[in-house]
Amino acid sequence: MVRAGRAFRLHCALWSTLLAIPCASAADDPPQGVENLKDSQTSPPGLGLSRWINPETAPFIPVPVIGVDPNSGATVGLMPVFVHTNDNQEISRIIAPDLVHNENFGFGAHGRIFDYPSDNEQWSVVGSIYEHVQREVDAEYQGELSRQQLWSTNASLIYDRDGTPRFYGIGNSSQKGSETNYTKDQDLAQLQVGLNLSHAWQILYTLRPQSLRVESGSLTGVASIQNRFADVNGIGTNTIILNRISAVYDTRDNLVVPRAGVQWVAYGGLASHHGLFNDSTYSETGIDGRSFWALGSTTVLAAHVALRYLPSATDVPFWALSGLGGDRDEVGGDQAMRGFGAGRYYDRNSFASSFEFRHTWFSFDASATHVDIEVTPFIDVGRVFEKTSTVPFTQLHKVAGIGFRGVARPFVVGYVDLGYGGEGLAAFTGINYPF
Repeated sequence: MVRAGRAFRLHCALWSTLLAIPCASAADDPPQGVENLKDSQTSPPGLGLSRWINPETAPFIPVPVIGVDPNSGATVGLMPVFVHTNDNQEISRIIAPDLVHNENFGFGAHGRIFDYPSDNEQWSVVGSIYEHVQREVDAEYQGELSRQQLWSTNASLIYDRDGTPRFYGIGNSSQKGSETNYTKDQDLAQLQVGLNLSHAWQILYTLRPQSLRVESGSLTGVASIQNRFADVNGIGTNTIILNRISAVYDTRDNLVVPRAGVQWVAYGGLASHHGLFNDSTYSETGIDGRSFWALGSTTVLAAHVALRYLPSATDVPFWALSGLGGDRDEVGGDQAMRGFGAGRYYDRNSFASSFEFRHTWFSFDASATHVDIEVTPFIDVGRVFEKTSTVPFTQLHKVAGIGFRGVARPFVVGYVDLGYGGEGLAAFTGINYPF
């Protein structure tokens, strides 16, 4: 997926689980001595208030939207989630509108459809609008995920106007006190076509035209990027057309909720301001690896490592450099560092690695599907650097934390990740594993 970390929050059953407060309140049970009175007043099965607050029978799941992010700030609201399942109690479609309030951008609304017609095909459409600054339309289609046929495809279209991004300067030692804010206004299209040599091996071509406008910041109390970094490459409008070829080896048993297997991606690409292959702005090469080991029926050890180099670079916008920060790992893109907000560190090259101990704490049934609650201690390490000769495993930034995940197999993961790094505590919520 091109877009990292769509704003999809966990439902009341997960939040109540994490807080040790059941969704169906204990107050629903009758006091001793009044059982007969309660029975005489109880609505027929499936009716009454209990139907709406019981996750097994409610027509939709009322989700309290509670988001805290180092860049976007606090968001609160309510999301009714309509979940459709197939005969195997697997989620086939999620419809999730919401009404929220963000401390920086005012009231906003989202509309979301996530559709899973089969194990082999997925599509989604997400849109949002706030009182101030924020706008988004994001559509994605993925086909032939099982790689049984010769070709696989993934297509994305994004328009995104976002007032939350930060920039602290270039380098692994950029200072917190140099924080600036800018408004990102982006149009992006991506087409990926995979030639499936076998179920495990694939040659993947990626074409990504991207136009991104870096405008003045919109957050009160945070300096605008033009005031502190007026000469940095990337301010104003820049267009980048990326062509990338990847060799992919993938033996994961599930693309969304893997318990065993590996995915290794080795890639190289060229990016230009104009045309498909001329006027090269930078070249890239890198490797991205993910491994999963099942330790019994309830525990998975997950590991990720990524190394990216820009062998040649001319007039590269800062946002196209190798980035570190936030809660998502993207192959060939920014890497997670869950004690910092997105875009905390930028430079020409980057190294990152993460380890997670995913343990199923307990399970329950909700809205005709089965949900596992995972508790996940994790560690993130990484750095950015300018020179190719730099040893990437030195001067690492380190984050330790714990995650809480609600997993509805085989397609849906909702998470809350809390990480502590060199600049304090950071919290993230969203869907899908970070890697």
